Amino acid sequence: MKIKAGYKVRKMCGSSIVVAVGTGDEFNGMITLNDSGELLWSSLSAGAEIEDLTALLVAEYGIDEATAKADAEEFVEKIKGAGFLE
Repeated sequence: MKIKAGYKVRKMCGSSIVVAVGTGDEFNGMITLNDSGELLWSSLSAGAEIEDLTALLVAEYGIDEATAKADAEEFVEKIKGAGFLE
């Protein structure tokens, strides 16, 4: 999986905001990411898969694998539904 080209995370007033950059895309909403969302977004930008995201959450937060996988899948479904994934 990979984040579509033209979407970037920018820091604004201490928050991580997803913005469309030079895509001509019709996206005009605002997506704010928390720390774990930013971590997952960054990994997806590099082409991570669910297994990679799960391992990342386990390593970063010390949570069990089942919880990490459920959280990773939920995040992916949300951004997929918003049209951010290739």
